[in-house]
Amino acid sequence: MAWVATASEPLAPARFAPRQRLTRERLAAVDASIHALAANRRSLPPPRPWRDLRCIFHAHAEDSAHTGGTRPEMLADARESGIDVVFLSDHFRPPRDFMDSWRFATNGVLFIPGSECRGFLAHPAASVMAQMEWPTPRFVEAVGAGAGMIFLSHAEERMDHDMAGLTGMEIYNRHHDAKRDVVGMLDLAARLTDPAGLKELQSLVATYPDGVLGAQVEYSALYLDKWDRETRARRLVGVGANDCHHNQVFVLQKVDAVTARLGTAIDKPESMRELSVALRPGLVRILGGLTNGAVVRLLDVDPYRRAFRCVTTHVWAAEVTEAALRNAVRSGHAFVAHTWMGDASGFRMAWLGDSEPPLSDRARAWMGDEAPFQPGGRIDIESPLSGAVRLMKDGVEVARANGHRLSHAIAAPGVYRAEVWLQLDGEWRTWVYSNPVYLR
Repeated sequence: MAWVATASEPLAPARFAPRQRLTRERLAAVDASIHALAANRRSLPPPRPWRDLRCIFHAHAEDSAHTGGTRPEMLADARESGIDVVFLSDHFRPPRDFMDSWRFATNGVLFIPGSECRGFLAHPAASVMAQMEWPTPRFVEAVGAGAGMIFLSHAEERMDHDMAGLTGMEIYNRHHDAKRDVVGMLDLAARLTDPAGLKELQSLVATYPDGVLGAQVEYSALYLDKWDRETRARRLVGVGANDCHHNQVFVLQKVDAVTARLGTAIDKPESMRELSVALRPGLVRILGGLTNGAVVRLLDVDPYRRAFRCVTTHVWAAEVTEAALRNAVRSGHAFVAHTWMGDASGFRMAWLGDSEPPLSDRARAWMGDEAPFQPGGRIDIESPLSGAVRLMKDGVEVARANGHRLSHAIAAPGVYRAEVWLQLDGEWRTWVYSNPVYLR
């Protein structure tokens, strides 16, 4: 296993590109690895008095022309996926106030309103409609006032953005993975317009639904490097961004006997990709017998339940109320996990005194906490699944252990965070990212 110096370099080079993972052999091997890891999973309780709550950040429903899902659909899929809390991120559409969206608990799921706007995920405690056009520093201050929260979103588009006043940032964004997989998206288009390729792809989605969506998941070094740089100066809570819209429902529209359009269920015909039967002869079989203008639904890639399992933000809170969740998130008592690889509930990281036993509910500091450095003591990391556990200090790896646990003596102040990697089909894939313990 190669030594890694910084977050810019993953644990080991990827063996397969995302498109290479979309074969029956690779998906079956990944699925077998996931089941083998789950068979040896340890049940780890969260520290008392907290509950380990599964939360979704950056979630869209009924909020734009490019969103295909509804809030009732989101609720049903959240219940099916074991999600406790959804932080909505409605696109800003004045004069509608995004804080007038769902703001209640129903059928076991708590909804907290918010908006994706001006490059942020904004979750103010109350309406900020009167402040939406304010200069950025004043807008950030208005959203973050009181129990409000504001996170930098889509960091790849604003790497030099000033982090002053922000609650935190996305440390993973599902859409970023899709954007950088240009070759994979072209390969997908080719499969969708070939009868044999389409049939196989439909079968793979039916058999390995999470593995198909998860094939694009890569280590977000760009995001993590910025987070590591910025946390040296200030506390910044890291959350996982689902960026889910349920809009990746691929369709084919017949134009005439020699032409078709490929796009998604939310696309207008003029924005879809036009294809010629001469270049894609398999279209004749797919479109045979259809009238001009008819639409064929080919593949549903991203229903909410699948997107929720792709990335989940676990939050330690004493109860499932908006006040408790806001307080817990602002405290950084959270970690991000790719749930499709395995249930990360029970993961924990703490700075303990030398005399404190493992899994103690007493700690000098938990992930998210800031404390003055004291000589002596150690950082303990506990993982419910066995993997490669990394301890990072100021963005540089300082310790690694294989298994369920890492314990490392701390000799100097710094910003310490953890990662857990799992080996799936011979590849090391990132599974868990913790918020840091800040020892100043």
